[in-house]
Amino acid sequence: MAKFKKKKSEPTPDPKDSKKESIKEENNEIPDTESNNSESPEPIETQAGKSEKDKKLDRLFWLRVGFAVIAGTLATFIFEDIQGEERRWASIVFMIIIFIVTIFIAKSMKMQLPSSDRKKIVTQGIGSYIFLYLFVWILTYTIVHAGTVSTGIPSPIS
Repeated sequence: MAKFKKKKSEPTPDPKDSKKESIKEENNEIPDTESNNSESPEPIETQAGKSEKDKKLDRLFWLRVGFAVIAGTLATFIFEDIQGEERRWASIVFMIIIFIVTIFIAKSMKMQLPSSDRKKIVTQGIGSYIFLYLFVWILTYTIVHAGTVSTGIPSPIS
């Protein structure tokens, strides 16, 4: 266990002196802390402004979710003619292009974000976008090509 050094203070001249005086002296030695946030560089947001920002960020999130589902479905049919590894890379490049389009759409929404939150335009919903795109792309590809693969297991669709 850690040992703490005992605080040494000046002895009191008389044992009957109250400890209140020493406490008052100690309180005077404590530096003042910031009492208000009016000196901060960022302006304090109003409740209405904050909710408007949150609404736009929510709209951006759901926009990316919708784009991921639509683009994942389109990738199955757009890259039908491409075979093998090129199909995968073409779909990933397509996913990145669609994501960049959503960044431009977000910038056109004129979100009033503080400088510390500027990266939210890019990061808002990026994980959901990537995983939903890949999930929908794999799911639609599997459904479309389920009848063409002969594995010996009967297809539930046909």
